[in-house]
Amino acid sequence: MIMESPQTTWYLPFWTLPISTTSRYGSHGAFYRYKNSMGKSLPLFYIYDSYLTSPEAWAHLLTQNGPHSIRNTPYDGVFIALLVEESHTHDILAAGFDGMYTYFASNGFSFGSSHQNWKAVKNFCDTNNLMFIPSVGPGYIDTSIRPWNNHNTRNRVNGKYYETALQAALTVRPEIVSITSFNEWHEGTQIEKAVPKTTPTRLYLDYLPHQSSLYLELTRRWAEHFIKEKEQWLM
Repeated sequence: MIMESPQTTWYLPFWTLPISTTSRYGSHGAFYRYKNSMGKSLPLFYIYDSYLTSPEAWAHLLTQNGPHSIRNTPYDGVFIALLVEESHTHDILAAGFDGMYTYFASNGFSFGSSHQNWKAVKNFCDTNNLMFIPSVGPGYIDTSIRPWNNHNTRNRVNGKYYETALQAALTVRPEIVSITSFNEWHEGTQIEKAVPKTTPTRLYLDYLPHQSSLYLELTRRWAEHFIKEKEQWLM
């Protein structure tokens, strides 16, 4: 959240949103809760751009002995920080977060989003009792809104990019895998049904020669595979 005055810009900690969300929707049956390692079912929050707030400031809220700790209060939750740079792993630990996620759908865009680094990150998280949530995507292309960003385009390769990312995620045996897709056609991360469409200003990518439901079917198949794999890991 951001507040501006003529002289100063104040960045309010993102925790204000989880607290207000829990207050308003926490009792609703559809409000997602995750059972943590202590057996408590708590709301799970992804904190985007968490690194913009210092670890010391986060620790005031997220550590047991912080002066404004929300642990073991009605506003407690499972708080997942954004991992961009390698140094953020130690910052996230010091801040009192419960884990980290990688968000970006472009493999190689950041340290966190690079598949080759996930094993090391998962080892760090396991050692420090943190969750590691790798994020996968079907591809990435945002040049219609960021013409300068062509070097981060990732071709879908008829679904192979998506499956490669999913396989890389499952290889490190995570508790959760997140899919970076919000029907954002301008960033090329959509997985819903798609058919060819052209407007005077934009060409919308489709999944030809495959069916329009290709990525929904891949998501279902890999979700089922993930469930079976997790059962094997726990044996």
